[in-house]
Amino acid sequence: MKKGSRYGLHRSLEPKGVLPQPAWRVDNSMEVWSNEILIDVETLNIDSASFRQIREEAGDDEERIGMIMQRIVKERGKHHNPVTGSGGMLIGHVAEIGEDLRDRSQLQAGDRIATLVSLSLTPLVIEEILHVNKKTGQVDIRGKAILFESGLYAKLSDDMPLKISLAVLDVCGAPAQTRKLVQPGQTVAVLGAFGKSGLLVLKQARKNLGIRGRLIAIDRGEAGCGLLQRLGWADFVLDVDATDPIAVMEAVAAVTNGAMADLTINCVNVSGTEMSCILSTKDEGTVYFFSMATSFAAAALGAEGVGKDVRMLIGSGYTKGHAELALQLVREDPNLYEVFKERYGG
Repeated sequence: MKKGSRYGLHRSLEPKGVLPQPAWRVDNSMEVWSNEILIDVETLNIDSASFRQIREEAGDDEERIGMIMQRIVKERGKHHNPVTGSGGMLIGHVAEIGEDLRDRSQLQAGDRIATLVSLSLTPLVIEEILHVNKKTGQVDIRGKAILFESGLYAKLSDDMPLKISLAVLDVCGAPAQTRKLVQPGQTVAVLGAFGKSGLLVLKQARKNLGIRGRLIAIDRGEAGCGLLQRLGWADFVLDVDATDPIAVMEAVAAVTNGAMADLTINCVNVSGTEMSCILSTKDEGTVYFFSMATSFAAAALGAEGVGKDVRMLIGSGYTKGHAELALQLVREDPNLYEVFKERYGG
């Protein structure tokens, strides 16, 4: 077997010499190098921003959604949405382990795993699309994928249905980063609190705050806000359009007596929400942009334009222990588990 770069540089075709994630096109031939793992793919979990864009382009037609996905993979060798720049993750069975990893990976052929690296860097072949779930962004396929030596993954246990595990692991970086950021006594605002990352962030923020601090959940629509009220984690639930920065700012000001949030976490899957976060955060506070729909140029220039001195953090999909933390949040809270079960067909 040939040995490649641990980071997959040998798979980058266009341009040469760049890492697979920023590369326009990667080699998705399924011949396994000695430090790679071949996966028989069962389900792709397309990230929220990407799937929303594909649905809109497809006119919400299931067959056209599948055609667009296949086009992306054919052009790029990976599911790297050229509009949003984002991907998702997958579940599958280990088909083959390169000889250099057989003693180090703690995996065996047949193990079911979820990849914890983005589809935007994962060499992928879609042989057939079996089912598109427009509600969840989960797409069942027949196909294959390559995981590099540096690629993160989680072995899946039998205590949680696969589709629930997939949904949770897709956004497991968000609650893990929240655990690091939220301090007792803070006022924390979560935009997009009804989404899967938003719910996990809200739950983790409440755990960190305990009874010391205020938690503000922001989303749009009676159904979502009603559920957030029933869950009872937030001190305030605000039904506000996250793309309307003045409305969001005024709503947060109203429930904080003008003090605003110490920390604002953006979990929204649409663009144009940067200023809503910035204006809702007090000077010298922190904004954590987990959303892949974020324009960091808009955030940086927007903060400058309104004279806001806030610390802005890029959403990271990885921090140590993120997978187990997120799964444990769902395991330990029956109400959260039921929400994920209803949404993702567990």
